[in-house]
Amino acid sequence: MITDTLHPSPLAGWLVPDAAQRRRVMTEVVAVWVEHAMFFGDVHLTDDLTAAIVGFHRYRPIPPPANYPTRLAQAAGAHAERFTALDGLIAQQQPTEPHYHLAMLAVSATRQNTGHGHALLSHHRTRLDRIDLPSWTTVSAETQHLYARYGYTPRPPLTLPDGPSLRPMRRNPHHASNPMPINSGRPAGDRWHDQHA
Repeated sequence: MITDTLHPSPLAGWLVPDAAQRRRVMTEVVAVWVEHAMFFGDVHLTDDLTAAIVGFHRYRPIPPPANYPTRLAQAAGAHAERFTALDGLIAQQQPTEPHYHLAMLAVSATRQNTGHGHALLSHHRTRLDRIDLPSWTTVSAETQHLYARYGYTPRPPLTLPDGPSLRPMRRNPHHASNPMPINSGRPAGDRWHDQHA
């Protein structure tokens, strides 16, 4: 599902210019990062499994995925250098303070524009406000308006060499006078979404 969301994007085209290999490479690289999130972050899915959000708990520095250079080379082959370049550019912009890194948000093509993405981001916002934690993400210029609706503000753009521009965005926690109870805010299966690599 995440690959399907990323596949038509300018970023995926830059990472894997070979259209014949793009889906396989993106799927294998995304799998490495989703696995890593299971150890150092979280993965949230809608009840109907048509939308997902993947993020990392960067309360302190975390290691790269296990055997990452080897696994990246196996997954991406000749395209590995582009993934490494992207990782490096994102790392330069990443905050050093404790934060939540919203890494990917994806919605199945059959559920886009149905509120799934908005519901996931609303749930995400509630969780972060409850624990008083800032959040950070990097998105395409075309999707930054979605994140802005949930309190993310743009930072200076990142431009990939001969490639598209990406927009780092930051969200500070909102201090509500009446915070939601701890067990509320769980996304409903018919209302939510995800994106980014």
